[in-house]
Amino acid sequence: MANAVLVVRIKGQADCPYWASTTMDLLKLERKYRAVILPAKDNLLGMLKKVQHYVAWVDLDTELAQELIDKKARKSGYKKVTPEDLKELGYASSAELAAALTEGKTMLSKLKPLKPWFALAPPRHGFKRSTKRLYGQKGILGRNKELATIVRNMI
Repeated sequence: MANAVLVVRIKGQADCPYWASTTMDLLKLERKYRAVILPAKDNLLGMLKKVQHYVAWVDLDTELAQELIDKKARKSGYKKVTPEDLKELGYASSAELAAALTEGKTMLSKLKPLKPWFALAPPRHGFKRSTKRLYGQKGILGRNKELATIVRNMI
């Protein structure tokens, strides 16, 4: 089992029950197509299981984490993250930060000037499977092995 998961909110806020929106707020997934990197702990995986009909997640690899940090990481004021910002946080490069996130040693919410989420766009060329069903039922929701390629199309 991996040490970190990448979670993407697929469905929007409309007709979302209170318990699901509260859980997603705790996961920092307030809006559609937001992505977060979370450590793979039992309590967080239980929260993901609870809202699996609204989000998709996959075990995180270092390459994808570095791509997200390089292209979609933002700091306060919605400005891009520079190498100087990473050095202030104690990381020599985005690769080092990506490795720490992948291993579950740190979280984006603990790194204060950085936003705890990545704002993604809808995927280029659309979703190839249904956005209303779970992965095992020919959809994309829940634990999804193909989410990494979808996220690369969303960057």
